[in-house]
Amino acid sequence: MSRLIEVAEIGGPEVLKLVERDVASPSANQITIRQTAIGINFIDVYFRTGLYPAPHLPFTPGMEGAGEVIETGEDVSNLKAGDRVAYAAAPVGAYAEVRNIEASKVVKIPDNISDDTAAAMMLKDMTARYLLRATFKVEPGHTILFHAAAGGVGLIAGQWAKSLGATVIGTAGSAEKIELAKANGYDHVINYNSENFVERVLEITDGAKCDVVYDSVGKDTFPGSLECLKPRGMWASFGQSSGPLPEVNLGILAQKGSLFATRPTLFNYIATSPELEETAGDLFDVVGSGKVNIAVNQTYALEDAAQAHIDLEGRKTVGCSLIKP
Repeated sequence: MSRLIEVAEIGGPEVLKLVERDVASPSANQITIRQTAIGINFIDVYFRTGLYPAPHLPFTPGMEGAGEVIETGEDVSNLKAGDRVAYAAAPVGAYAEVRNIEASKVVKIPDNISDDTAAAMMLKDMTARYLLRATFKVEPGHTILFHAAAGGVGLIAGQWAKSLGATVIGTAGSAEKIELAKANGYDHVINYNSENFVERVLEITDGAKCDVVYDSVGKDTFPGSLECLKPRGMWASFGQSSGPLPEVNLGILAQKGSLFATRPTLFNYIATSPELEETAGDLFDVVGSGKVNIAVNQTYALEDAAQAHIDLEGRKTVGCSLIKP
């Protein structure tokens, strides 16, 4: 028996219901995990509201977590009971005390990484990794703009990008979040509530603009993000926390300087076990080396998942948030 959050119909935070359900034995290629920490991400809101269609109803939200293996399927040979593992590769199912998951979707947690850190970092850190090292490979001398700098991905990306030698510009919505971003790698942080971020980017860069803009905000930052790019720069739109983008006429990319645009998603970068292992290895290396610090700033009980979503949608959270089942 496991306590879990179940969504029987799409809607607001009130549809997140705490229930108890039996947990089946793992199938041949699965493991059963007793979870110790569960990551909270804005994509969980997208599934709850139906912006991203869930695979079925009812469903349990959540994409990342960490815990201890308590049972393995008959075909699983690389894991055993007692192993500490983490994951961020399942579209739903994390908001639970105990769950089954495909063994190929988890990675072992190194001894120098805690369960809380692993659960907080997997989805956000893997997102930062593919954005900074694969979607657009940030190198010394690059200037980048990262929207939502004080968010979970933003704080990780700021530290990581700075360690790579980039000039890092961010946007945030309050004095507190600006100071937090500056403490996490950002050279410049723009208050989007009181400043025009396009004008400020031009001032900061002396008109040179940015090599890449990483944009998880969506409606509120388009098309301004394009105005911040050098000719042939890259706009990476990887989320839409302020609402969906309008229909985009690709001709605008030519008008703004033969820009590149992409709508990447993590799962295309960790689709195979070798890709997942390589990505996770990079994460554990940068965190273990101290180049990137993972701060958990909000913790909720499982029964308080609705409040977690209210806080997340109200932009009341900073950095990483966890559910502790």
